[in-house]
Amino acid sequence: MSKYLLEVGVEELPYKFIPMAISQLKTGFETFLNSSNVKFDNVKVMATPRRLAVVVDGLASSQPDVEKIVKGPVATVAFDENKNLTRAGEGFANKNGVGVNDLYVEDNYVYAKISIKGKNTKDLLQENVPQIFSKLQGPHFMRWGNNDVKFSRPIRWVLSILDNEEVKIRIIDKDSSNLTNGHRFSKQNIVINNPDEYVEKLKEAYVIVDQDERKAKILELTKIEADKLNAVTKISDDLLEEVTFICEYPVAVTCDFDAAYLTIPQEVAVTVMETHQRYFALYKKEDGKLINKFVTITNYIGDEFENIKAGNLRVIKARLDDAVFFFKEDTKKPLEAYVESLKGMTFQKGMGSVYDKTQRIIKLSEKIAAAMNISKPSIKRTAELCKADLATNLVFEFTELQGFIGADYARVSGEIAEVAEGIKEHYFPLNADSETAKSIEGQIVGIADKIDTICAVFAAGKKPTGSSDPLGVRRAALGIIKTILEHNLKLDLSKLIDETLELLPVKADVKADVEEFFVQRLIIFLNSDYSKNVLEACASKNPCKDLCDYLKRVKAISGGVDEKLVENANRVLRILKEEAGEVNESLFVLDAEKSLYKAVQGISFNGDYDKYLSDLISINPVVTKFFDDVLVMDKDEKIKNNRVALLKSLKNKYIILTDFSKL
Repeated sequence: MSKYLLEVGVEELPYKFIPMAISQLKTGFETFLNSSNVKFDNVKVMATPRRLAVVVDGLASSQPDVEKIVKGPVATVAFDENKNLTRAGEGFANKNGVGVNDLYVEDNYVYAKISIKGKNTKDLLQENVPQIFSKLQGPHFMRWGNNDVKFSRPIRWVLSILDNEEVKIRIIDKDSSNLTNGHRFSKQNIVINNPDEYVEKLKEAYVIVDQDERKAKILELTKIEADKLNAVTKISDDLLEEVTFICEYPVAVTCDFDAAYLTIPQEVAVTVMETHQRYFALYKKEDGKLINKFVTITNYIGDEFENIKAGNLRVIKARLDDAVFFFKEDTKKPLEAYVESLKGMTFQKGMGSVYDKTQRIIKLSEKIAAAMNISKPSIKRTAELCKADLATNLVFEFTELQGFIGADYARVSGEIAEVAEGIKEHYFPLNADSETAKSIEGQIVGIADKIDTICAVFAAGKKPTGSSDPLGVRRAALGIIKTILEHNLKLDLSKLIDETLELLPVKADVKADVEEFFVQRLIIFLNSDYSKNVLEACASKNPCKDLCDYLKRVKAISGGVDEKLVENANRVLRILKEEAGEVNESLFVLDAEKSLYKAVQGISFNGDYDKYLSDLISINPVVTKFFDDVLVMDKDEKIKNNRVALLKSLKNKYIILTDFSKL
């Protein structure tokens, strides 16, 4: 088996494009090899800012030879009465590259057995690799030189080797060779004789080409630096990925800054370090507080770090000086003083200002609290101040810190801890994987804020599509769903949607659309844990009325449903095609009717769906006996209607749990 290596060297790629390129190259090569019927073991794609590399292992040397049977014309058309080929027969033979002796007749049709010799893998690579690369897609592609083809960055070299042999290809304007280049400040024109020596030769030239190895190295080096200071890091996956794809040879350098900057909110300093400068903030092991040191990963060869430290300190000092200045200016007046300024900030066209939105949040928060029988002045106060920090200088500079800054300014302004925490948490969850609000203030105000945004977007006719998500309404809906389910909140979303739409300045009949949107987000959210048909079956009873009740029903059904129960329930549903009145016991004729009526009356729901399901299963024999003994559509209209009414009462028991027709 063979091994193929492709490396395309480029000018530094945007880090966001690299994961996209890795995925597309892997899919592209696997699709090409599978469609070409070329066997292989695996495709591995490696990348740094300056190179995209593909290694195909266990590669067959060629396609397998194939024998193919081709059906031709009717025998009487292909041969004349003297058994000689007609023009039609000759055309069929010539088309398939066979002679008359290779043709045979079966079932009065002419057939040809054709042997197709498999192509050499090297030839297939030469034909297809440039096409795979040309199909890569990404944002902000560019042209260079006289080329018509676009790519993310100019190509500087191409390396293409199958085992010990070059595979000559041309990608855009560069012909391939067996040469690669190391780190920009290390060896160049490195000869690669075969794919097996590629990774190690690049390491010798200060390039760790495997991104997984590079990522692990970054974590290892950072931990070593942190351990020296008895500190820890809290590196997000996004930041780690970004740093991984902006270096080829990671070197960790610990830098520090003036401890006086620790007086500003911790989130500000961390945002400056991580979001703006891609540094790893350091925290004390014992209490988790930020220290005035950070680790930066530099793409550097050498052991002289003073200039690096000085440069990073100069940059972060300027950013932190801005933060200190804004913090001091902002805190000259209390947080509530900024509420008035929200009148000059547009929330959404046609939906008023952020101040108007805040007033709606206050009213919705009060309605939610009342519905949950909660009476806390801190909820209203949180709603009043939840958007105030949007008018501050610090949030204008660091938009991603909205809520966090508000919480800090609330504490500085003397607001109680519950209000400060609620202001911060009402934005939670920040993404699909982050935590939900723990405080009741954060939960209620957060739900009010998000439901207002969702309804406003739908009322404005801007509901999300496959390519757009205005104001992040998908994330907002997921945030509401997670908050309600994780904290078991008893809340009627359907009623809340009505109340929210009523408060909007633009009136629109979009309640059904909003409810359907929530149901679909709910099913998507739970789909990894539960079967989709169970989720959809339980959704027949509007989940928006009570999300927690919906989840309880899903869990009960997911535990396993008796086949006889499903059969009986569906039989009832098939029969009931007309309206039914009340059951009249005096019209019962058979014992099976009386037994079913007694069994139905004996079943009641007490909040335990597992027990309720068990009760429904327990009356299966009675239901089966009814269908065996009783003709529902009796000639006597009164008896028939009474039996239909009896089945309707049974159906009402079934639909409390789910729509069994979808199981």
